[in-house]
Amino acid sequence: MSSDSKRSPDHAWRRPDHTWSIGELAERAGVTVKTVRFYSDRGLLPEAGRSAGGHRRYGPEALDRLRLIRSLRTLDLPVPEVGRILDEEDTLEDAIAGQLREIGSRMAALRWREAALHLLRDCAPEERVDRLRLIGAMTTPPSTAPLARFWRRWLPPRLPSRLVTTIVEQAVPQPPADPTPSQVLAFARLHAFTSGDCRGTDRGQPAAHRSDQGYRPAVLYDGLIEAFALASPELRAQRAPHQGEALDCFVSAYARACGARDTPAFRHGLSAQLAADPRIDGYWRLVAELSDPSQPTPGAAHDWLRAALVEDELTVHEPAMRAQG
Repeated sequence: MSSDSKRSPDHAWRRPDHTWSIGELAERAGVTVKTVRFYSDRGLLPEAGRSAGGHRRYGPEALDRLRLIRSLRTLDLPVPEVGRILDEEDTLEDAIAGQLREIGSRMAALRWREAALHLLRDCAPEERVDRLRLIGAMTTPPSTAPLARFWRRWLPPRLPSRLVTTIVEQAVPQPPADPTPSQVLAFARLHAFTSGDCRGTDRGQPAAHRSDQGYRPAVLYDGLIEAFALASPELRAQRAPHQGEALDCFVSAYARACGARDTPAFRHGLSAQLAADPRIDGYWRLVAELSDPSQPTPGAAHDWLRAALVEDELTVHEPAMRAQG
């Protein structure tokens, strides 16, 4: 067997100067001449030189580089990112992680769109236009920014930033990665509620939450966060509202916030101040549809504590007040 017959297929294409023409390189790589020219023009495929007639010539390393470029492009990596990887300015691991994040975002958007379409398909005809309006008002997947802005407006002014951050994180639900049609509707209604005008000078806040009523909001909210944490295990265990540490912490938060003592008379007055507000209660009902059932919402904790306060007043403090009278 001659030495020529032992040469590699790649070697058989080379000229005496060990280079290939653009057409030869394209054919060897299984791409079009246009593709090779595209990557060459963008600096991804360096030329070995030019022929006497001014035509591009490529060295043997160009084939491996072109194959690598094609492999990277099959991952849907943008051309500039491919260039950074080839120049070792960016790592392949970083590029893969970025692509996974982008694909995850696309898939989340598709799942939300699919659930929204099911919601529209399965509802009664007379509901379709209203639901379409609700869904069309938010992005896919939805942004939580309107909800966060709502709470930052609703909270009393001049709260410490750490408190605001904690409250907003607990009050704003994250969109489910794989929503049901009912969850799409719940989030759309939350978006509509928080994006609308907040009518009234009290912004829907209970009197006990407003500084113009003599309360110190920072003290109050610090205490409420602790009380909600104490009430959460009771809610997860599905226990009926009752007296105990969670209720005492809840009442103490209000008492300390206004410089008062926890007495039967104070509890009686507080119970009257914490009447249900259908606007904010509606918000929490929608949040519950989006949240993990094992993680009670602050709204559910507040309702449980408010009910415990009423129960406490009926069983203990009303007889004590009648005796004092």
